[in-house]
Amino acid sequence: MEAKCLSKAQQLSLDRITTLPESITETILCLLPIEDAARTSILSREWRYKWTKIPKLVFYSSGEFERTSEKTASDIQMARKNMDERCKLFYVVYQVLLLHQGPIHEFTLIMDADRHCFEIDQIILYLSRNHAIKKLQLGFAERAFYKLPLSAFSLHQLTDLDLSQIVLDHQPIFGGFPNLRSLELHCVYSSTKALLHLLSNFPSLTRFTVYNDRSIGGQKDCTIIELFECLPAIEHLDTNAVSFLEMLVLDSIPKELPTLLIHLKYICLQEVWLFDDGLRFLAALIKCSPNLETITLLAPEEKESYDNMIWSSILEEYSDVCLEYLNELVIGFNIYFKPELEFVKFILARSPKLKKVRISCLVDTDQEKFEILNALSQARGASGVQIDLVKY
Repeated sequence: MEAKCLSKAQQLSLDRITTLPESITETILCLLPIEDAARTSILSREWRYKWTKIPKLVFYSSGEFERTSEKTASDIQMARKNMDERCKLFYVVYQVLLLHQGPIHEFTLIMDADRHCFEIDQIILYLSRNHAIKKLQLGFAERAFYKLPLSAFSLHQLTDLDLSQIVLDHQPIFGGFPNLRSLELHCVYSSTKALLHLLSNFPSLTRFTVYNDRSIGGQKDCTIIELFECLPAIEHLDTNAVSFLEMLVLDSIPKELPTLLIHLKYICLQEVWLFDDGLRFLAALIKCSPNLETITLLAPEEKESYDNMIWSSILEEYSDVCLEYLNELVIGFNIYFKPELEFVKFILARSPKLKKVRISCLVDTDQEKFEILNALSQARGASGVQIDLVKY
């Protein structure tokens, strides 16, 4: 009886879910899978359409990459299963976009797809015409390599672009992405010419991540100068060194670049050899990056032979390098190979503000660990530096 006497305002005050601030409900809905966000419509009349206004949409195929989970199924059965999964996902995407109200700022689609998938083309075309997308992530199955349509280059409000298993085999004519700050390319197939054209149209790019299982360029027709001329504002570079070296004309790597990368603060290079071309590329990059704060280097699991004279002469060429702001060095190598050990000493001697060195390597005994730490602690510039040695 007492509950019936409550005014409508009092009843609403007791409904904490209904009276949550708009910013909090939006955050909650953005953190939920889209299916669960839609189910919140049953909570109350006030919540019925809240999910249709969330600015962040994420669609993920639950069957993505599950190509061998049913080893006894025939190829036809697997193809039919994949098609059913795709149809279900596209149905969900279309329904959500049809019911959606307000702007969409972030859009993610992770799924299995063919090279030419008109459904995805239509989705991207719709987004380019109706919404000011700021963050776009597209990821597809390993063997698919979906061809990105030209309509994607009409998303002029983009600040973050993340592409996986994408084909960029054309050189689109567009005005660029003036607001793009972060670009991630994972296993993207593209000609060097097309890639440089894209990078040249991202004047505000500060973060560039590129990892590829196959060659980006197909042939070495790019110089290191041309590459970094397209990245004048870069602050964060994360890449597989092989990706860069496969597209560079290695004979043209100069001792120093004509333009300093004054904004570059973080470098992460994987699959990098610290001798010959790999060391020359790294040294040139460090030389033109006076404000570096963190360097992370990881070597391939298998080791190639090296020429002692080549790597030692390269380090001598860059003896005038000074990393005044470097405070952290992370190394993942087999430290028993002399080039890696000497490179760490090289950095120690030229980094007055270096505070921490973290080395991951193969060490079997405490004696081996002691010998490595002892050799590094006696190097020039090692005083006051915390050197951590951890086993792979």
